[in-house]
Amino acid sequence: MSTLWLALFTVASPARAHEVVPAIASMEREGDALSFDIRMNLETVLAGIDQSEVTDTNDAPEAETYDTLRALPPEDLAQRFEAFWPDFARMVDVQAGGERLPLELSDISVEDTPNEELPRVAHVTFTADLPAGAEAVSVGWDRSLGVLVLRQEGVEAPYDGYLDPGDRSPEIALGGGDQAGGWATFFGYIPVGLDHIVPLGLDHILFVLGLFFLSAHWRPLVWQVSAFTAAHTVTLALTALGYISLPGSIVEPLIALSIVYVAFENIFTDGLNPWRPFIVFGFGLLHGMGFASVLAEFGLPQSSFVPALLGFNVGVELGQLLVIAVAFLCVWRAIENSKSGESEPLWTAAYLAAMVLTIALLIPLNAWVPDMMGDLIPILVVIAGLFGLSAVSCIVPRFDGYREIVAMPASVAIGIMATYWVVERVFL
Repeated sequence: MSTLWLALFTVASPARAHEVVPAIASMEREGDALSFDIRMNLETVLAGIDQSEVTDTNDAPEAETYDTLRALPPEDLAQRFEAFWPDFARMVDVQAGGERLPLELSDISVEDTPNEELPRVAHVTFTADLPAGAEAVSVGWDRSLGVLVLRQEGVEAPYDGYLDPGDRSPEIALGGGDQAGGWATFFGYIPVGLDHIVPLGLDHILFVLGLFFLSAHWRPLVWQVSAFTAAHTVTLALTALGYISLPGSIVEPLIALSIVYVAFENIFTDGLNPWRPFIVFGFGLLHGMGFASVLAEFGLPQSSFVPALLGFNVGVELGQLLVIAVAFLCVWRAIENSKSGESEPLWTAAYLAAMVLTIALLIPLNAWVPDMMGDLIPILVVIAGLFGLSAVSCIVPRFDGYREIVAMPASVAIGIMATYWVVERVFL
């Protein structure tokens, strides 16, 4: 069991100073040409990092090249990209009437971000001459360039789309009118919120597990999750609207500290204290700001702000419910066995088999979804660990042993990992 938790401790760190961020493109017709302004990170492109495969540049084989480029002055980086432009232009496919349009570089502007531990933002501006009579265009984006948020400007009811790596936009009317409706936007942002919890939000997953392990009864869990949900909904909305703001250097360590508190309180109490829902509510306010930082990476469509915000929040809630459901399935028999205190060899064997199978899944999953493996490994290790603890609970005949055999060791492991994250986010 210690091997599993050690593996999770060493591979899982949600503090991503070199996080791969999506590119945001503004597209506008200017006479007989189409103008693009793309807000992106040039170092990842110049280093040749496949942004569909990694979420952190430190995990890429080209990490050293990225760091070298990140250390360059803004003007030197701009010159490097200008020389690279012909290759980049082949990675962007703008078509009108089935014809691929030549792209011409207009300008490169690199922001001066002295802290080399943070991604640096650049603006790449280019144009494409439109053929006579063109009424619509579509935009293709090479898979290695990662996610593209494409927004049409200067028209009524503009197109606003979130393109996954390698996707192509639909035909976009140059005169406007392709704006997604409220319901389409709502449902479109649910997967974005869900993805931020599973598989990308390991710190949020561990916080929810900390709530789950307080007690095997549903009432304490309902009280805590309700307080957490209400709180992060408030700050998610207020932060996304721009009414409140705290830098990530403050929010991220506090989020890790909230996990430490919840995990270690589980060890010293076996029930819901009167003050715990209020404390969880306060922590939920912090997590809401963390959720909002994801939205800040690519923004929300101003014309459909409320549906997008609600969709994202629903996705977050679905992710939290999924975490609770999976955790319950992993430890359900251990909870039942704790009521009788009897040894159950068959369930022990079943749990051990489930643990081995979960670990074995790493091999085929690496072939099926290699771009997600860095995020799936910690989650699978957590699941395998819970299966292993449940196996011990079923083989050791002990009345009311679930808390001591499953909940407390799991809470200790969560608390240790979160403590490391606090130190990492503050000092490393």
